[in-house]
Amino acid sequence: MEPQSYRWVIVAAGGLLGCVAIGAMFSLPVFLVPMSAATGWSRTGISAAMTIGFLAMASSSLGWGMLVDRFGPRVVVSIGSLLLGLSLALASRSTSLIMFQAVYGVLVGAAAAAIVAPTVATVTRWFDTHRSLALSLVSAGFGMAPMTMAPLAGWLIRFMDWRAAQLTIGVVALALMVPTATLLMRSPPKASPGRGGRSIDAEDSGLTTAAALRSAPFLTLALTNFFCCATHSGPIFHTVSYAIACGIPPLAAVTIYSVEGFAGLFGRVAFGLSGDRFGAKPALVAGLLTQAFGVLAYFYARDLSEFFAVATVVGFAYAGVMPLYAALARENFPKRMMGAIIGGTSTASSLGMALGPMAGGWIYDTYAAYGWLYIGSFGMGLGAVAIATLFRPFPKVEPQAAALAAVRP
Repeated sequence: MEPQSYRWVIVAAGGLLGCVAIGAMFSLPVFLVPMSAATGWSRTGISAAMTIGFLAMASSSLGWGMLVDRFGPRVVVSIGSLLLGLSLALASRSTSLIMFQAVYGVLVGAAAAAIVAPTVATVTRWFDTHRSLALSLVSAGFGMAPMTMAPLAGWLIRFMDWRAAQLTIGVVALALMVPTATLLMRSPPKASPGRGGRSIDAEDSGLTTAAALRSAPFLTLALTNFFCCATHSGPIFHTVSYAIACGIPPLAAVTIYSVEGFAGLFGRVAFGLSGDRFGAKPALVAGLLTQAFGVLAYFYARDLSEFFAVATVVGFAYAGVMPLYAALARENFPKRMMGAIIGGTSTASSLGMALGPMAGGWIYDTYAAYGWLYIGSFGMGLGAVAIATLFRPFPKVEPQAAALAAVRP
């Protein structure tokens, strides 16, 4: 198959892999009540496995990214797929809370990191045109996770205990992901030609991975990603509880999260098209500003229609901006180091995601209200906007100048 056609196979494979991996990891809330009832483990202790999972993703994303730069996506993602399925199976056999936290938190989190950053890095390598759209479509696959794997877990729990249900999720993950991982191939030496987004012509510039990870463009991108995820992670985890505290019936409150996810599917495509047309940075700044004021609007929401309206804006914005980080990375760094660059930004985003739930819980325990969570998230959102505006690409080096610099004594 020609590269122009096969690159869309890479997009489809990446979307499916991310959907299953993220969905399997994020199905834990579905298991929370039956696990607690069956084992006597506290809900706080079980939920802590998710925080540990985010930290495991943060600590391993860069390493997986560097491995994919060296060995290619097929090897790394296949290993991650096997690790994910086997870890879920092992977690279902846990005999203590500590064992469950270690297996589900550390191993499942590390396995998810082996899927997300490497697949995104692989897509960036295949696309010089329509890059933002391609990344948005992959991200849309990730966004399908709450609407596929979580309902599957809920359906399984209706017919079997939590251990059998979680084991089944692991088997499904193995059956879907291992064959799909074999479709991931290294990009051809030269990506498909045509008109599109800027890509740095630095494959032979001598820029090392270590220097890139210390550079101002990378640090700015990583900090923006951290503040962006810290902005929306708290509201994602606590808005249902906040809505219930505002008098919304629990069953109706749960649908707020679904509205965010559904709006995010459209946000990913819309921001992807905007990034291709207007540039990734302007689209990112606009999305971050929308996200900041969106999370603040939750502070003023009281009835269900207001929550739905705000959830639509927030979901559209926070889901839409996430693929733009990878697009910016590819525009400003050589594709030979995309695994390390995107792995590094994934580390920052995972740390931001880990911060929000803990901060929101502390705020509620301290003040018996969630108001400061949304005010603080608004501040984080403005911080993300400010940092994103400071992003400056490397000076563009013409190939002839780079060649002369390489031979100059």
